[in-house]
Parts: sequence; structure tokens; C-alpha cells
Amino acid sequence: MSAIIIAGGVSKRFGQDKGLVKLAEKPLVLHVLDKLESVANDVVVVVNSRIQKEKFAKTIKKRARIVIDSKNVQTPLVGALAGFEAVQTDYALLLPCDTPFLFPNLLSFLFEVCVNKAAAIPRWPNGNIEPLHSAYRAKIAAEAARSVLSDQRFDLRAMITEMGNIRYISTIVLRSFDPKLRTFLNINTPGDLSIAENMIRPGSF
Repeated sequence: MSAIIIAGGVSKRFGQDKGLVKLAEKPLVLHVLDKLESVANDVVVVVNSRIQKEKFAKTIKKRARIVIDSKNVQTPLVGALAGFEAVQTDYALLLPCDTPFLFPNLLSFLFEVCVNKAAAIPRWPNGNIEPLHSAYRAKIAAEAARSVLSDQRFDLRAMITEMGNIRYISTIVLRSFDPKLRTFLNINTPGDLSIAENMIRPGSF
């Protein structure tokens, strides 16, 4: 199985690439890679420039391939397309670089329920979905991404609507793997980072 980590965004709140922000003395992207070790044997990290690629290469070393998205548009959809085109398997997880508390068993479950579907996407009881914590059929997703981008639609949800044949997985079901649903916790602000520092202490889980 493959995994795509979207790392092209630069955080104004942190003043640096978010994936390189350190949590417990370790860059966030390495927390994500650690959680993927038992889940995916082909990992692609998508960045948006050669300079960014050089920065991430120093941290990631040979733990993942790094690709540069080719379109000059700041949207996760562009990074997702670059990832879908780069992976070498039928199915791929799509993940952000700032979610350090991923649960490997939950990710493996998404792979399992994605078989023979275009995607397996977590959905909250209020209807909100998690397109950046989902499994996709890579070729189908890439075709849909190219289609919506050609129409100047830049949202991942537009790609998902274009795809069809989606299996939505209730977050209620996913609590059996991750009771507190920490898989979906993004580090968006210094305040989030402080909360995560407290969570990562021994015994916090």
C-alpha cells in the first residue's frame, strides 16, 4: 500500500514549513512517517518547490520519496494529484503532514474498506468529511483531480464528487480503533502544539 503526505503548505502561524515544526523534539512529518511504517511500504511526500524539497530531504532522508507538485496553485488538491500520479500501487492513503497521533490500525482499516471502491472517507455525525485522512483508488482519484482542476475547481470535495462510488465510514465506527479520534487532530497553531506536547507525555494515551 502507498501513502501520500501533503507537505506543501507554509504556515504563517509558525513561520516555517509545518511538517518541520517539532513536537517532542521531532518534526511533525517524522511522527506521521513513524505511524505509517506498519501500514504503507511506499510513501510519497509532496512539496511545492525545489527549496522545500531540499529542506524535507534533510529530515526525511531515505524514508520516503519526495515529489514537487507541478502547478502553481496553493491547494491540497494539487498536492494530492501529484501524489496520486507518483504512487506505485492501486490504493493510497492521503494524509496531511501535521497529524502526529495517527492510529495505524485505523489507517489499515481504511485500506481494507476501500477495496473495489473509489475511496473510503471518514464522515462525522454532522456530515463533515475528512478528505485528507482517507484512502483512494489512485488512478480514479487522479483522473477526477485533473478534471476538476481543468474547470478551475480547487477543492478536494470537488474531486470526491467527481469520483463517485465512495464508501463513507462513520467516525463512530472508527472509535473502535481510535477511541478519542486523535487521528484527526491537526497542529494548526502554537496553541495546538502546546496541547499536543501535553498529550504526548507518557501515560497520556
